[in-house]
Amino acid sequence: MNKNAIVFGITGQDGSYLAELLLGKNYNVIGVTRRVSTGNTGRIAHLMDCPHLRLVEGDLTDYSSILRIIEEYEPKEVYNLAAMSHVGTSFDQPLLSFDVTGKGCLNILEVLREHSSYARFYQASSSEMFGDALTQIGGDKYQDEKTLFRPQSPYAIAKLAAHHATRLYRQSYGLHASCGILFNHESERRGGRFVTKKITKYIAKLHHYLEEDGDIESAPKLHLGNLDAKRDWGHAEDYVRAMWLMLQEDVPDDYVIATGTTHSVRDFLKAAFNKIGIEEYMDFVVQDPKFMRPSEVPYLKGNYSKARVVLGWDPKVDFDQLVSRMVEYDIQQVKEQETAG
Repeated sequence: MNKNAIVFGITGQDGSYLAELLLGKNYNVIGVTRRVSTGNTGRIAHLMDCPHLRLVEGDLTDYSSILRIIEEYEPKEVYNLAAMSHVGTSFDQPLLSFDVTGKGCLNILEVLREHSSYARFYQASSSEMFGDALTQIGGDKYQDEKTLFRPQSPYAIAKLAAHHATRLYRQSYGLHASCGILFNHESERRGGRFVTKKITKYIAKLHHYLEEDGDIESAPKLHLGNLDAKRDWGHAEDYVRAMWLMLQEDVPDDYVIATGTTHSVRDFLKAAFNKIGIEEYMDFVVQDPKFMRPSEVPYLKGNYSKARVVLGWDPKVDFDQLVSRMVEYDIQQVKEQETAG
């Protein structure tokens, strides 16, 4: 019989890739979605006809709805990818961010402890938990599983609460509960509010505008915040593979998942604009104070040695491939929209 896996946050970027991975491994996938007034299943539309995928309504902030779902489907694996995932938004909605991201994880853990202690649990932790802390050996600066946590946003604080709750339930109650401390991971399916997608969608529209003989001097500008923040960017497709590998281990643990390289937002801009043959990218970019965060994480670079040794995991998509895939996808989307229009 196929194993049942519950995925909270299945309609998000990571959830859609994880659903593909699990279905490809002959799981029955139960995707938990919130009731919303508008459709939010676009990322998994291509999976909707799969007989082994089922969507159910649930809410991380409602213990009873989590209990109902877990009791009904008796999962062997549970993945919590749901969160208020935008760091900037968490400054505007800190209480909701904590309820969904922090308390939501605790609700799942409590249900598993009381009713389904055999299920294996994955919690999506975040490199944002490190904040401005890092480990430095010689000239090398990075974050790994031993680096201190010093969160710099309500989102990161909520993620850290969920991370520590998972560790506590593993140690205190014997749950097979693991955390993936995921560094920034993007894809063609990234939400439009994230800086990488904001850049690639703008470039796709600019590319079309210039192909249609638009005046380069009057081209609309791209408004961004801090261009000097450095991030370790990978592809979500690689990172969901690491999630699954964690739950196949006999012993649960926490792992940094990253590429081991860091690039600034400027680097991402340069690489993305180069894909359409533009070198002077700052001619199109405006640094806008309204996109500056009250507290910024300046530098993230993950050391994923533990994941490589224990899980046998390495990223397959490098930075340039990631940027290329995102730009090419968004250019194609613009073309299709123009054709349909």
